[in-house]
Amino acid sequence: AAAAAAAATEPTRLLVGPSREVKTLAEAARLVRGSTIIEVDAGIYPADVAVWHNVDVTVRAAGGRAILRAEGAAAEGKGIWVVRSSRVEVDGFDFLGARVPGANGAGIRFESGNLAVRDCAFGGNENGILTGNDRQAVLDIENSEFGYNGHGDGMSHNLYVGTIASLRVQGSWFHHARQGHLLKSRAGRNVIVFNRLDDGLGGQASYELEFPSGGVAIVMGNLIQQAATTENPHVVSYGTERLDWPDNELYLVNNTLVDGRAVGGVLLRAHPGTAVLRVVNNLFTGGNAPLPNAAIVGEFSHNHRATPADLAVDGDGIVRLRSGSPLARLASTQAGHAHGQLLQPSLEYAHPRRTRKRAESALSPGAFVPLAAPKR
Repeated sequence: AAAAAAAATEPTRLLVGPSREVKTLAEAARLVRGSTIIEVDAGIYPADVAVWHNVDVTVRAAGGRAILRAEGAAAEGKGIWVVRSSRVEVDGFDFLGARVPGANGAGIRFESGNLAVRDCAFGGNENGILTGNDRQAVLDIENSEFGYNGHGDGMSHNLYVGTIASLRVQGSWFHHARQGHLLKSRAGRNVIVFNRLDDGLGGQASYELEFPSGGVAIVMGNLIQQAATTENPHVVSYGTERLDWPDNELYLVNNTLVDGRAVGGVLLRAHPGTAVLRVVNNLFTGGNAPLPNAAIVGEFSHNHRATPADLAVDGDGIVRLRSGSPLARLASTQAGHAHGQLLQPSLEYAHPRRTRKRAESALSPGAFVPLAAPKR
């Protein structure tokens, strides 16, 4: 009886691919009943769009990338996938080219439930991921890439998160949004840690990171870099439309912020009614933008401006302190905790779209361990 009960709780396994009995994701989504693991053969799946509704499912690529090319198709007229389910996890997929007549097509349109995105890429869509406004919904993203998304009207973005319960993004790369933001979130709780938000050469994104409706935002260990050709001078923006949530707190800790504009950049824009604003251990460089300071009411401590002599660019194009810089010998202050999150980075972003342990006995300012001089 115990064995039968255990077997009953095991997820069903479903295989999908051109040589399988189930050949498309659209068909798989219609067949799912109960907890299911779907393994999808590597390859290109043109115009294969799906709606995941009332399911508990893990969808993962097997043997390489599973590439979903929209090619004019859109589930419910919204995007490549529409998700409103208790739990969906997707791993190893590329979502490419979602476009719809309303100019709001998404690689994934996430409307309700819990969605986890692992090792996925979103490119050439009008929105990479676009969520609805279900205040119970949870979105978790790891080791993924968002680039070249946006309709070009400034109203669609690489990642656009509506009024949902929580968003977590880790180890991911955001770049080259088409007129829109690299990452825009209205979630009540945001944990944005160990990512690269860098609009890149010739980039024309608006904000690199925006929380227009406030909420709790824990932003730690990120490279946040504004291109010289950006459409908007602001790098990080918080609560500039309104404060929609009971708790409105911004923690900007151990980030490296790079202003690519020669003049006119604004490193941080924050609503004056923000209840908690803690800006500590950050490294700022580039442009002539002043350091965020007490003109915005908050805690500002151990933030430093680096000159070109303090910096080096590693082989992945990431701006780091030189190990010989005086700034590299400055220890960060203890930033404490916020909402259960330790505000001390144990990891750092590693390109492309992953993380690694931050190996440093005393944390220096910014998001990365200083770069050692090459051996001669």
